[in-house]
Order: sequence, then structure tokens, then C-alpha cells
Amino acid sequence: MITIFGSINMDLIATTDRLPKPGETVAGDGFSTAAGGKGANQALAARRAGSTVRLTGAVGSDGFAEPALALLDAAGTDLSTVSHVSEPTGTALILVGGDGENMIAVVPGANGTMTAKDATAAVDALSPNDTLVLQFEIPVAAVETALAAAKAKGVRTILNLAPLIPEAARLGRLADIVIANETEFERLAGQENMSSSDREAALVRLHAETGQTLIVTLGGDGVVAIRNGELSRAKGLVIEPVDTVGAGDTFCGYLAASLDQGLDFHAALRRAAVAGSLACLKPGAQPSIPIASDVAAHL
Repeated sequence: MITIFGSINMDLIATTDRLPKPGETVAGDGFSTAAGGKGANQALAARRAGSTVRLTGAVGSDGFAEPALALLDAAGTDLSTVSHVSEPTGTALILVGGDGENMIAVVPGANGTMTAKDATAAVDALSPNDTLVLQFEIPVAAVETALAAAKAKGVRTILNLAPLIPEAARLGRLADIVIANETEFERLAGQENMSSSDREAALVRLHAETGQTLIVTLGGDGVVAIRNGELSRAKGLVIEPVDTVGAGDTFCGYLAASLDQGLDFHAALRRAAVAGSLACLKPGAQPSIPIASDVAAHL
């Protein structure tokens, strides 16, 4: 089983011909809302990939709470450990340009109420064969407590270093599997403007120091990773992206589910990369997450 300990949001999405520069106003050509939050997105991806999934998080007692959980509920996600609190449901304000790139501002709301006590309770419910997945849209103290408790219990942990925070490099050392994009990995490695060879050298160096499985997502160039001393690469699909908002979370959820289901590491990487590519073909974070049969058809 997989437990996702993380954020739950409603995404407010505006589309524009191009993203504005600082201080600039541009005309939008569309607006929509969609359930989101990195924790919720990854939970839905893992569930659509076919695993049993529990989401631990918090929503408000407002009009956004029900729609924020609707797709998760419809997919059969265990929502019994989602709290309803007085703070508003978290929101993400998203601008999507004509080329599919995006800008996002996140207002934590209820997500900011998650505590170390919540983390301990989430891990207490796990067995050593389970997987715990975390990100950085809930308070750092809760993430750190969950990682430490899971390690003590022998639960496999997957940490997505997003969104990037100052504590990312320190907390990244606590997880069994770390997933980062190029920018996030540079923070973890303490080196900027990496070339491809620099990145691989840093993967080898960090892996030798920590023994962790390290995964770097590279957008259209796929993914590079190191596990048990061996570098691996996997490609996604060649696509014209419509919206990249949910791609990273889809990758994380599918990777967790694939490992949970017993796939070997390279097969899990490839499946997750393909799923992430497919998530770029539709607008919105959760609506774009593919189901397992669609991913299988492209493998």
C-alpha cells in the first residue's frame, strides 16, 4: 500500500497566449478550476496506476473542499485520514502560456496546519512493506518527522523535492528515493548550471555518499537515475505539450505505484516517464493524469 502525506488544493487556471513578464499584464483567453495539490495529484496518479492508496492531508470547511477531493474519491482513494479544518482549502493560482509552460503561486491554507503529530499518526498506520510519499507543500516539521519515523520503522520513503525550499538538500538526505527536476537536483548537489556530464557525476557522487536512489526528471529528455550503483535512463513520449502542470506529480505517483506493484526499477522509470508525457496532453493537474490502460498502450 502507498500513503501520500501531502497537500490538497484547488487549482485556479488561466490560459494566455504567452506568460507575462514581471510587472506586465496580458490578456487571458480561458479560465477553469481543477483539483490539485502535489500530494493529491500524486495520490491520484498512484491510484490510477492501480495501487491501493491512502491520502493524509487537510482541507478547509469551505466550498473548495468537496471538489478538491472529488476525483480522488471517485477513483477509490482512501480519504479517511483527510482532516477538515477551519483554514481555507489550499489554492494554486496557475498561468499557462500558449507553449504549455506555466507559472504557479500556491496559497497553503489548510495544508499549513499539518503537524508532526499528523506525521507520526500517518507512519504508525504503515507496515514495513508499505511506501510513504512526501513533497514540500506541507510544513517542513511534518515532513521531517514523517521521514524520520518511517526510517525507524523500515518503511520505504519517496521524497519529491518540490516545490524547492531552503531545507531541500538537508531533508533530501533522509529519504530512500529522491525525485527532483533539474533545478531541484542542483540544489541537492550544491552545484549550479550543470551539464549532462556534470549531472551524472553528481548522481554518482551523491549515491556513493548516501546509498540513496536518486532520480532526476529532464522534461522532454526523459529521466536519469542511479540505484544500487548503476545509472539508468528512460525516455517518455515525443509530444506537443498542451499543459505541463501535472506531469511531475504523475511521474512521482506512477513511479511509487510501479515499485509498489513489484516492477523492476528500469521498467518503473519507463512507465512513469510515459505517464508523465501523457499528462502533458490535457489541461489541468488531476484531469490530465492517465489511467493505467492508457499508459500500457503506449509502452
